[in-house]
Amino acid sequence: MARIEIDSGSGFCFGVVTAIRKAEEELEKSGHLYCLGDIVHNSNEVERLESKGLQTITHDELRNLHDVTVLLRAHGEPPETYDIAARNGINIIDATCPVVLQLQRRINARYREVGQDGAHPQIVIYGKKGHAEVNGLVGQTNGEAIVVESVDELDRIDFSRDIYLYSQTTKSLQGFATMVKEISLRKRAGFESFDTICRQVANRIPRIREFAQNHDLILFVCGNKSSNGKILYEECRNANPESYQISSPEEIDPKWLEGKENIGICGATSTPMWLMDQVRSAVGELLR
Repeated sequence: MARIEIDSGSGFCFGVVTAIRKAEEELEKSGHLYCLGDIVHNSNEVERLESKGLQTITHDELRNLHDVTVLLRAHGEPPETYDIAARNGINIIDATCPVVLQLQRRINARYREVGQDGAHPQIVIYGKKGHAEVNGLVGQTNGEAIVVESVDELDRIDFSRDIYLYSQTTKSLQGFATMVKEISLRKRAGFESFDTICRQVANRIPRIREFAQNHDLILFVCGNKSSNGKILYEECRNANPESYQISSPEEIDPKWLEGKENIGICGATSTPMWLMDQVRSAVGELLR
């Protein structure tokens, strides 16, 4: 009989745990709660909470709400969101991750350091354009921060000016190191880099790499919207080519299981443990 193991280090990070706990507490009291954007980048967990009364809204919909309660998820929000809430009498349940909140404050403080020429500092963020966290970070600079996803986009930086580089909290340490090295080679003025990557996410990389190496087959459970999920899954595939990403038990291909005696199940910081348990049960059924 094949051995099926769930990686105990996978599952929600503390920021997501806190956001979901706050949502469940409010739903327990009132039976309804608005959430600005998906509370977590996992459709299964979103659907579970929606069944309890959570209603996901967009930023455009937020502008038309008045005198309601809205939860801000762990990714954080730009100052404009708080301004809208104040104008519309909206009660905010703020579940911004403490790591993200600290980064927002650091970037905002740097941005306010106006030089003698009256210009704000040139702030660069290594991150994914349009990602909720990155939108919140850019908002701390009145929309002026430069977002770069790869070294191919570094031409957008003015290398004749001082550069202050920060990172989205869920990016890879290796990717950030590459960015720092390349900017250092091109700079013609001052350059400071700040490693703002969350270690709870970064430290999962060596662990998940070892987990993948120690199994014949890896089922990586993750929603398609998860930023760190893409990073962690790539690590799994590099460590073990017999790695497959799925978002639900229904996506398991029985052919993957043939001849496998040691099967590992792991996931992103946005993957609920209950979903990985369901995958384990499904694998067990397929192997009977």
